[in-house]
Amino acid sequence: MTHPSQNPVLTLRAITAVGVEVPMTYVLGTSRGAISKAPLLLIDVTTEEGVTGRAYLWSYFRHAMPAIASILRAVEDTMRGERVAPEALWDKLAQRFALIGVQGIVRMAMAGFDVACWDAVATAAGVPLVRLLGGEPKRIPAYNSCGLGLMKTDALADEAEKLLAGGFRAIKLRLGYPTLEDDLAAVHAVKKRIPADVALMVDYNQALSAGEALARGRALDHEGLYWLEEPIRHDDYAGANRLKRDLDLPIQIGENFSLVAGMQHALDANACDYVMPDLERIGGVTGFSQAAALAAERNIKMSSHLYPEVSAHLLAVTPTCHYLEYMDWADKIVQEPLRIADGCAVIPDRPGSGVVWDAKAVERYRV
Repeated sequence: MTHPSQNPVLTLRAITAVGVEVPMTYVLGTSRGAISKAPLLLIDVTTEEGVTGRAYLWSYFRHAMPAIASILRAVEDTMRGERVAPEALWDKLAQRFALIGVQGIVRMAMAGFDVACWDAVATAAGVPLVRLLGGEPKRIPAYNSCGLGLMKTDALADEAEKLLAGGFRAIKLRLGYPTLEDDLAAVHAVKKRIPADVALMVDYNQALSAGEALARGRALDHEGLYWLEEPIRHDDYAGANRLKRDLDLPIQIGENFSLVAGMQHALDANACDYVMPDLERIGGVTGFSQAAALAAERNIKMSSHLYPEVSAHLLAVTPTCHYLEYMDWADKIVQEPLRIADGCAVIPDRPGSGVVWDAKAVERYRV
Protein backbone atom coordinates (compact mmCIF):
# COMPACT_ATOMS: atom_id res chain seq x y z
CA MET A 1 0.00 0.00 0.00
CA THR A 2 1.27 3.48 -0.78
CA HIS A 3 2.23 5.70 2.10
CA PRO A 4 -0.49 8.34 2.90
CA SER A 5 1.99 11.18 2.37
CA GLN A 6 2.49 10.02 -1.23
CA ASN A 7 -1.20 10.25 -2.07
CA PRO A 8 -2.72 13.34 -3.71
CA VAL A 9 -4.24 15.87 -1.34
CA LEU A 10 -8.01 15.89 -1.78
CA THR A 11 -10.60 17.74 0.31
CA LEU A 12 -14.09 16.32 0.83
CA ARG A 13 -16.77 18.56 -0.59
CA ALA A 14 -19.97 16.48 -0.76
CA ILE A 15 -21.50 13.00 -0.86
CA THR A 16 -24.42 12.16 -3.12
CA ALA A 17 -26.39 8.92 -3.22
CA VAL A 18 -28.79 7.75 -5.93
CA GLY A 19 -30.86 4.57 -5.76
CA VAL A 20 -31.43 2.35 -8.79
CA GLU A 21 -33.14 -0.97 -9.34
CA VAL A 22 -31.44 -2.93 -12.10
CA PRO A 23 -33.11 -5.97 -13.69
CA MET A 24 -31.02 -9.10 -13.20
CA THR A 25 -29.99 -11.26 -16.14
CA TYR A 26 -31.01 -14.33 -14.12
CA VAL A 27 -33.54 -14.46 -11.29
CA LEU A 28 -31.65 -15.30 -8.10
CA GLY A 29 -33.75 -17.92 -6.30
CA THR A 30 -32.37 -18.70 -2.85
CA SER A 31 -33.68 -20.45 0.24
CA ARG A 32 -34.55 -16.93 1.45
CA GLY A 33 -36.65 -15.98 -1.57
CA ALA A 34 -36.32 -15.01 -5.24
CA ILE A 35 -34.76 -11.74 -6.37
CA SER A 36 -35.24 -10.37 -9.89
CA LYS A 37 -34.01 -6.78 -9.46
CA ALA A 38 -30.78 -5.52 -7.90
CA PRO A 39 -31.34 -2.53 -5.58
CA LEU A 40 -28.07 -0.59 -5.80
CA LEU A 41 -27.23 2.67 -4.03
CA LEU A 42 -24.76 4.66 -6.14
CA ILE A 43 -22.41 6.84 -4.08
CA ASP A 44 -20.36 9.77 -5.36
CA VAL A 45 -17.77 11.48 -3.17
CA THR A 46 -16.86 14.84 -4.70
CA THR A 47 -13.82 16.88 -3.74
CA GLU A 48 -12.85 20.54 -3.85
CA GLU A 49 -10.15 19.57 -6.34
CA GLY A 50 -12.72 18.34 -8.87
CA VAL A 51 -12.06 14.61 -8.45
CA THR A 52 -14.99 12.24 -7.89
CA GLY A 53 -14.79 8.84 -6.24
CA ARG A 54 -17.52 6.27 -6.86
CA ALA A 55 -18.92 3.17 -5.20
CA TYR A 56 -22.16 1.25 -5.03
CA LEU A 57 -23.88 -0.75 -2.32
CA TRP A 58 -26.05 -3.81 -2.83
CA SER A 59 -28.88 -2.73 -0.53
CA TYR A 60 -30.84 -6.03 -0.37
CA PHE A 61 -34.15 -4.14 -0.09
CA ARG A 62 -35.30 -1.10 -2.03
CA HIS A 63 -36.56 0.56 1.14
CA ALA A 64 -33.15 0.30 2.80
CA MET A 65 -31.63 2.78 0.36
CA PRO A 66 -33.17 5.97 1.83
CA ALA A 67 -32.00 4.91 5.30
CA ILE A 68 -28.42 4.36 4.12
CA ALA A 69 -28.51 7.66 2.21
CA SER A 70 -29.60 9.39 5.43
CA ILE A 71 -26.54 8.06 7.27
CA LEU A 72 -24.37 9.22 4.37
CA ARG A 73 -25.72 12.74 4.92
CA ALA A 74 -24.53 12.48 8.51
CA VAL A 75 -21.14 11.32 7.23
CA GLU A 76 -21.03 14.33 4.91
CA ASP A 77 -21.86 16.71 7.75
CA THR A 78 -19.07 15.21 9.85
CA MET A 79 -16.41 14.89 7.16
CA ARG A 80 -16.93 17.96 4.96
CA GLY A 81 -13.63 19.82 4.58
CA GLU A 82 -11.55 16.86 5.74
CA ARG A 83 -8.63 15.49 3.76
CA VAL A 84 -9.66 12.35 1.84
CA ALA A 85 -7.41 9.87 3.65
CA PRO A 86 -9.64 6.76 3.81
CA GLU A 87 -8.11 4.92 6.77
CA ALA A 88 -8.04 8.05 8.92
CA LEU A 89 -11.62 8.91 7.93
CA TRP A 90 -12.77 5.40 8.87
CA ASP A 91 -11.27 5.81 12.35
CA LYS A 92 -12.92 9.21 12.80
CA LEU A 93 -16.31 7.88 11.73
CA ALA A 94 -15.97 4.84 13.98
CA GLN A 95 -15.57 7.26 16.89
CA ARG A 96 -18.46 9.41 15.64
CA PHE A 97 -20.84 6.44 15.47
CA ALA A 98 -19.50 4.50 18.47
CA LEU A 99 -22.63 4.90 20.55
CA ILE A 100 -25.03 3.67 17.86
CA GLY A 101 -22.50 1.06 16.72
CA VAL A 102 -20.75 0.46 13.42
CA GLN A 103 -23.28 -2.14 12.31
CA GLY A 104 -26.20 -2.44 9.91
CA ILE A 105 -26.93 0.60 7.80
CA VAL A 106 -24.26 2.62 9.62
CA ARG A 107 -21.60 0.15 8.57
CA MET A 108 -23.05 -0.01 5.05
CA ALA A 109 -22.83 3.78 4.68
CA MET A 110 -19.31 3.89 6.09
CA ALA A 111 -18.13 1.08 3.82
CA GLY A 112 -19.61 2.68 0.70
CA PHE A 113 -18.00 5.99 1.65
CA ASP A 114 -14.66 4.24 2.24
CA VAL A 115 -14.71 2.56 -1.18
CA ALA A 116 -15.57 5.84 -2.90
CA CYS A 117 -12.76 7.62 -1.05
CA TRP A 118 -10.20 5.02 -2.13
CA ASP A 119 -11.49 5.37 -5.69
CA ALA A 120 -11.06 9.15 -5.51
CA VAL A 121 -7.49 8.91 -4.23
CA ALA A 122 -6.47 6.38 -6.90
CA THR A 123 -8.21 8.44 -9.59
CA ALA A 124 -6.38 11.59 -8.49
CA ALA A 125 -3.09 9.68 -8.52
CA GLY A 126 -3.87 8.51 -12.07
CA VAL A 127 -3.41 4.83 -11.19
CA PRO A 128 -5.65 1.77 -10.88
CA LEU A 129 -6.68 1.08 -7.30
CA VAL A 130 -4.59 -2.10 -7.29
CA ARG A 131 -1.43 -0.04 -7.90
CA LEU A 132 -2.31 2.35 -5.09
CA LEU A 133 -2.50 -0.76 -2.87
CA GLY A 134 0.94 -1.95 -3.97
CA GLY A 135 0.03 -4.45 -6.67
CA GLU A 136 -0.37 -4.65 -10.44
CA PRO A 137 -3.44 -5.25 -12.65
CA LYS A 138 -3.77 -8.96 -13.39
CA ARG A 139 -6.36 -11.63 -14.00
CA ILE A 140 -8.20 -13.06 -10.99
CA PRO A 141 -9.86 -16.52 -11.15
CA ALA A 142 -13.62 -16.05 -10.92
CA TYR A 143 -16.71 -18.18 -10.53
CA ASN A 144 -20.02 -17.22 -12.10
CA SER A 145 -22.58 -16.59 -9.37
CA CYS A 146 -25.23 -14.85 -11.47
CA GLY A 147 -27.82 -17.64 -11.47
CA LEU A 148 -28.48 -21.26 -10.53
CA GLY A 149 -31.13 -20.41 -7.98
CA LEU A 150 -33.80 -22.80 -6.76
CA MET A 151 -35.74 -24.02 -9.81
CA LYS A 152 -36.69 -27.15 -11.74
CA THR A 153 -33.80 -29.38 -12.77
CA ASP A 154 -34.19 -28.91 -16.53
CA ALA A 155 -34.04 -25.14 -16.17
CA LEU A 156 -31.03 -25.48 -13.86
CA ALA A 157 -29.12 -27.52 -16.37
CA ASP A 158 -29.87 -25.04 -19.17
CA GLU A 159 -28.76 -22.12 -17.02
CA ALA A 160 -25.57 -23.88 -15.95
CA GLU A 161 -24.49 -24.11 -19.58
CA LYS A 162 -25.18 -20.41 -20.11
CA LEU A 163 -23.08 -19.47 -17.08
CA LEU A 164 -20.00 -21.00 -18.68
CA ALA A 165 -19.92 -18.19 -21.27
CA GLY A 166 -16.75 -16.16 -20.90
CA GLY A 167 -14.76 -19.29 -20.24
CA PHE A 168 -15.79 -19.71 -16.59
CA ARG A 169 -14.31 -22.82 -15.01
CA ALA A 170 -16.32 -22.47 -11.81
CA ILE A 171 -20.01 -21.78 -11.05
CA LYS A 172 -22.16 -21.67 -7.92
CA LEU A 173 -25.42 -23.50 -7.28
CA ARG A 174 -27.95 -22.50 -4.62
CA LEU A 175 -29.37 -25.34 -2.56
CA GLY A 176 -31.94 -25.57 0.22
CA TYR A 177 -34.75 -27.48 -1.45
CA PRO A 178 -37.38 -29.09 0.80
CA THR A 179 -35.55 -32.45 0.85
CA LEU A 180 -32.05 -33.85 0.49
CA GLU A 181 -33.26 -35.78 -2.55
CA ASP A 182 -34.23 -32.49 -4.20
CA ASP A 183 -30.81 -31.03 -3.43
CA LEU A 184 -29.07 -34.06 -4.92
CA ALA A 185 -31.28 -33.92 -8.01
CA ALA A 186 -30.24 -30.29 -8.56
CA VAL A 187 -26.55 -31.15 -8.15
CA HIS A 188 -26.83 -34.10 -10.55
CA ALA A 189 -28.71 -32.08 -13.17
CA VAL A 190 -25.99 -29.40 -13.22
CA LYS A 191 -23.07 -31.86 -13.13
CA LYS A 192 -24.45 -33.75 -16.11
CA ARG A 193 -24.46 -30.58 -18.21
CA ILE A 194 -21.06 -29.07 -17.35
CA PRO A 195 -17.54 -30.35 -18.08
CA ALA A 196 -16.03 -32.53 -15.37
CA ASP A 197 -13.22 -30.05 -14.73
CA VAL A 198 -15.58 -27.15 -13.90
CA ALA A 199 -15.63 -26.45 -10.16
CA LEU A 200 -19.14 -26.50 -8.67
CA MET A 201 -19.68 -24.62 -5.42
CA VAL A 202 -22.95 -24.94 -3.46
CA ASP A 203 -24.56 -22.36 -1.17
CA TYR A 204 -27.38 -22.92 1.33
CA ASN A 205 -27.78 -19.28 2.42
CA GLN A 206 -28.07 -20.40 6.07
CA ALA A 207 -31.11 -22.60 5.35
CA LEU A 208 -30.34 -25.65 7.52
CA SER A 209 -30.26 -26.64 11.15
CA ALA A 210 -26.98 -28.05 12.38
CA GLY A 211 -28.32 -31.62 12.33
CA GLU A 212 -29.78 -31.30 8.83
CA ALA A 213 -26.57 -29.69 7.58
CA LEU A 214 -24.57 -32.68 8.80
CA ALA A 215 -26.95 -35.15 7.14
CA ARG A 216 -27.02 -33.31 3.83
CA GLY A 217 -23.32 -32.55 4.02
CA ARG A 218 -22.48 -36.24 4.37
CA ALA A 219 -24.49 -36.98 1.23
CA LEU A 220 -22.83 -34.10 -0.64
CA ASP A 221 -19.39 -35.34 0.43
CA HIS A 222 -19.63 -37.88 -2.39
CA GLU A 223 -20.53 -35.43 -5.16
CA GLY A 224 -17.12 -33.92 -5.96
CA LEU A 225 -18.17 -30.39 -4.99
CA TYR A 226 -15.70 -27.57 -4.43
CA TRP A 227 -17.12 -26.03 -1.26
CA LEU A 228 -20.20 -25.98 0.97
CA GLU A 229 -21.19 -22.40 1.72
CA GLU A 230 -23.15 -21.12 4.74
CA PRO A 231 -25.17 -24.29 5.42
CA ILE A 232 -26.25 -23.02 8.86
CA ARG A 233 -26.81 -19.71 10.66
CA HIS A 234 -23.87 -17.49 9.76
CA ASP A 235 -22.75 -16.83 13.33
CA ASP A 236 -23.02 -20.40 14.63
CA TYR A 237 -19.29 -20.91 14.66
CA ALA A 238 -19.44 -23.90 17.00
CA GLY A 239 -21.83 -25.62 14.59
CA ALA A 240 -19.62 -24.72 11.64
CA ASN A 241 -16.62 -26.14 13.48
CA ARG A 242 -18.43 -29.47 13.87
CA LEU A 243 -19.24 -29.55 10.16
CA LYS A 244 -15.64 -28.72 9.29
CA ARG A 245 -14.47 -31.56 11.53
CA ASP A 246 -16.99 -34.17 10.35
CA LEU A 247 -17.20 -33.48 6.61
CA ASP A 248 -14.66 -33.84 3.83
CA LEU A 249 -16.33 -31.07 1.81
CA PRO A 250 -14.61 -27.73 2.61
CA ILE A 251 -16.74 -25.22 4.55
CA GLN A 252 -16.89 -21.68 3.15
CA ILE A 253 -18.25 -18.75 5.18
CA GLY A 254 -17.55 -15.05 5.51
CA GLU A 255 -20.03 -12.92 3.62
CA ASN A 256 -21.61 -12.05 6.98
CA PHE A 257 -18.41 -11.29 8.87
CA SER A 258 -19.07 -7.91 10.47
CA LEU A 259 -15.76 -6.03 10.36
CA VAL A 260 -12.44 -7.80 10.83
CA ALA A 261 -13.24 -8.63 14.45
CA GLY A 262 -16.05 -10.89 13.22
CA MET A 263 -13.68 -12.73 10.92
CA GLN A 264 -11.13 -13.16 13.67
CA HIS A 265 -13.78 -14.63 15.97
CA ALA A 266 -14.71 -17.19 13.29
CA LEU A 267 -11.10 -18.17 12.65
CA ASP A 268 -10.41 -18.45 16.38
CA ALA A 269 -13.31 -20.92 16.50
CA ASN A 270 -11.83 -22.91 13.57
CA ALA A 271 -15.21 -22.51 11.87
CA CYS A 272 -14.25 -22.87 8.21
CA ASP A 273 -11.78 -24.00 5.58
CA TYR A 274 -12.12 -20.88 3.41
CA VAL A 275 -13.30 -17.30 3.92
CA MET A 276 -15.09 -14.86 1.61
CA PRO A 277 -15.52 -11.41 3.22
CA ASP A 278 -18.08 -9.02 1.77
CA LEU A 279 -16.68 -5.61 0.82
CA GLU A 280 -19.54 -3.81 2.60
CA ARG A 281 -19.75 -5.89 5.75
CA ILE A 282 -16.00 -6.23 6.31
CA GLY A 283 -15.58 -2.43 6.16
CA GLY A 284 -14.84 -1.31 2.60
CA VAL A 285 -11.37 -1.32 1.10
CA THR A 286 -9.89 -0.50 4.50
CA GLY A 287 -11.55 -3.48 6.18
CA PHE A 288 -10.93 -5.86 3.28
CA SER A 289 -7.22 -5.05 3.38
CA GLN A 290 -7.15 -5.86 7.10
CA ALA A 291 -9.03 -9.10 6.44
CA ALA A 292 -6.50 -10.07 3.76
CA ALA A 293 -3.68 -9.58 6.26
CA LEU A 294 -5.50 -11.75 8.80
CA ALA A 295 -6.13 -14.47 6.20
CA ALA A 296 -2.43 -14.45 5.33
CA GLU A 297 -1.49 -14.68 9.01
CA ARG A 298 -3.81 -17.70 9.45
CA ASN A 299 -2.85 -19.19 6.04
CA ILE A 300 -6.46 -19.49 4.88
CA LYS A 301 -7.61 -18.99 1.30
CA MET A 302 -9.71 -15.86 0.83
CA SER A 303 -12.33 -15.15 -1.82
CA SER A 304 -14.63 -12.16 -2.27
CA HIS A 305 -18.40 -11.74 -1.96
CA LEU A 306 -20.23 -9.48 -4.46
CA TYR A 307 -18.78 -6.15 -5.70
CA PRO A 308 -16.53 -7.78 -8.33
CA GLU A 309 -15.35 -4.49 -9.86
CA VAL A 310 -13.55 -3.40 -6.69
CA SER A 311 -12.96 -6.86 -5.21
CA ALA A 312 -10.78 -7.79 -8.20
CA HIS A 313 -8.33 -5.02 -7.30
CA LEU A 314 -8.29 -6.15 -3.67
CA LEU A 315 -7.82 -9.84 -4.40
CA ALA A 316 -4.83 -8.95 -6.57
CA VAL A 317 -3.03 -7.83 -3.40
CA THR A 318 -4.47 -10.57 -1.15
CA PRO A 319 -1.65 -13.04 -0.35
CA THR A 320 -4.05 -16.01 -0.09
CA CYS A 321 -6.24 -14.99 -3.06
CA HIS A 322 -8.69 -17.75 -3.97
CA TYR A 323 -11.76 -16.87 -6.09
CA LEU A 324 -13.63 -13.74 -7.11
CA GLU A 325 -17.41 -14.02 -6.96
CA TYR A 326 -18.70 -12.63 -10.25
CA MET A 327 -22.08 -10.92 -10.49
CA ASP A 328 -23.07 -8.81 -13.49
CA TRP A 329 -25.55 -6.63 -11.60
CA ALA A 330 -23.71 -3.35 -12.13
CA ASP A 331 -23.03 -3.96 -15.83
CA LYS A 332 -26.15 -2.09 -16.93
CA ILE A 333 -25.25 1.14 -15.11
CA VAL A 334 -21.49 1.48 -15.69
CA GLN A 335 -19.74 2.75 -18.80
CA GLU A 336 -17.27 -0.16 -18.95
CA PRO A 337 -18.35 -3.40 -17.24
CA LEU A 338 -15.77 -5.67 -15.66
CA ARG A 339 -14.39 -7.94 -18.39
CA ILE A 340 -14.16 -11.71 -18.04
CA ALA A 341 -11.64 -13.63 -20.15
CA ASP A 342 -10.88 -17.34 -19.86
CA GLY A 343 -12.79 -17.49 -16.61
CA CYS A 344 -10.82 -14.67 -15.00
CA ALA A 345 -11.74 -11.10 -14.05
CA VAL A 346 -9.51 -8.70 -15.96
CA ILE A 347 -8.56 -5.73 -13.78
CA PRO A 348 -8.77 -2.61 -15.95
CA ASP A 349 -5.61 -0.57 -16.35
CA ARG A 350 -7.35 2.77 -15.81
CA PRO A 351 -7.49 5.13 -12.80
CA GLY A 352 -9.40 4.16 -9.69
CA SER A 353 -11.61 1.09 -9.53
CA GLY A 354 -12.71 1.61 -13.12
CA VAL A 355 -16.33 2.27 -12.10
CA VAL A 356 -17.90 5.23 -13.94
CA TRP A 357 -21.67 5.59 -14.16
CA ASP A 358 -23.60 5.53 -17.42
CA ALA A 359 -25.73 8.62 -16.75
CA LYS A 360 -28.56 7.64 -19.11
CA ALA A 361 -28.81 4.16 -17.63
CA VAL A 362 -28.83 5.56 -14.10
CA GLU A 363 -31.80 7.76 -14.97
CA ARG A 364 -33.55 4.81 -16.63
CA TYR A 365 -33.33 2.65 -13.51
CA ARG A 366 -33.53 5.37 -10.88
CA VAL A 367 -36.01 4.89 -8.01
